[in-house]
Amino acid sequence: MAPVSDLDTTPVTTGDPAADPAIDPSAGTRPGGPGPAGPLRAVVTGASSGIGEACVRHLRARGWDVVAFARRADRLADLAARTGAHPVVGDVTSDDDVARLVAEARARGPVHALLNVAGFALGVDHVDAARIDEWRAMYETNVLGTVRATKAFLPLLRASRRGDVVLMTSTAGHDTYVGGSGYVASKHALLGVARTLRLELVGEPVRVIEIAPGLVHTPEFSLHRYHGDQGGADAVYAGVENPLTADDVADVVTFAVTRPHHVNIDSLVLRPVAQASTSSLWRGPLEPKGVPAADEDPRDA
Repeated sequence: MAPVSDLDTTPVTTGDPAADPAIDPSAGTRPGGPGPAGPLRAVVTGASSGIGEACVRHLRARGWDVVAFARRADRLADLAARTGAHPVVGDVTSDDDVARLVAEARARGPVHALLNVAGFALGVDHVDAARIDEWRAMYETNVLGTVRATKAFLPLLRASRRGDVVLMTSTAGHDTYVGGSGYVASKHALLGVARTLRLELVGEPVRVIEIAPGLVHTPEFSLHRYHGDQGGADAVYAGVENPLTADDVADVVTFAVTRPHHVNIDSLVLRPVAQASTSSLWRGPLEPKGVPAADEDPRDA
């Protein structure tokens, strides 16, 4: 499979609301009212690679102003040069870094969406061999990092009067699987945050959107999980026909945040066709039963 950076990222729509009724006319600019309209603005955490990087590209292609937040300055600088996003280097586990992110985003104008993408998996140990430091690291970023950023940005999202909080959970937050205990626990916790936050914000113009991807092939996710073991990381995707890509997930996120603002995509699960659940993954070609192969003459069947 081609690296994410080599994938075709051409927008899937014309970009013209008149020509494409699926596009919300306010997808790239906020509604008018007093004073000139300005761009919609999103803050994306975990923006230096994978799904976060893809979300930045997709939103910039739709005309959004994007503040890209991640730890790796070199990756962010490259992303900013390619997309025009505003880079902010920092870590969602740091109160000071998140406070600086809020200040830089506020200085650019209203903030309409926070995309909580920062997160990772680490290790494949069973519970009886759990490495508590790895569990703690995942919880600090996947759960508390998301809560820290969300708490910090809620005042700005409320002030925009059309705010979105996107939480990147996982099918691991809806199911369980052997070898995923620490990651599964963190994503179950994050799903609880999403559902509770939605109840807490009812009556306000702020949407809470939970996106739960299944198997996504990115260059770093499984490599990090397997502590740099490329063979172990490659085995995760071996034989799977067309696992999801970061661009697939970013396309869905972009769809969710560009719906008319009275429409809330509460929870959206996406998986590759080869994956029926976290524990049911088909490795091999996808072939319809009872249908001759493409190179087979049906008269010989």
